[in-house]
Amino acid sequence: MLVSQILRAKGDAVFTVTPADTVGRVAELLHSRRVGALVVTKGEAVVGIVSERDIVRAVAGGDEKVTARPVSAYMTADVVFAGPGETVDSLLTRMTDRRIRHLPVVQDGRLVGIVSIGDLVKWKISEVEAEADGLKAYIAGS
Repeated sequence: MLVSQILRAKGDAVFTVTPADTVGRVAELLHSRRVGALVVTKGEAVVGIVSERDIVRAVAGGDEKVTARPVSAYMTADVVFAGPGETVDSLLTRMTDRRIRHLPVVQDGRLVGIVSIGDLVKWKISEVEAEADGLKAYIAGS
């Protein structure tokens, strides 16, 4: 299963914010959009990613004015990307090794989608179930 197939099925919508957006605004968007991460962009360039974990860490830091601070102070600037031609297995390995839950998908330098570990696990399970069903049908036909 390729990332491009997942994006075709789930859609390519990516919610973005700018580095100047406040932590409070980002928290509101994470909640209202019901997503675990937002891609931080400057123009068309991806400059970071901010997740629920980043927001929790920011708030736990004890700064009373954290919600008014720019998200650029808390985002992950070293973004790990996926390509549309990559496999679910390779991305699951990358995400597990790096302990990340979201990968922006970039093609030819352009943001074309985002996949979460939940998306990948869902597809992996459906792939395994289809294989098991095929084996059951084969055994039943023997």
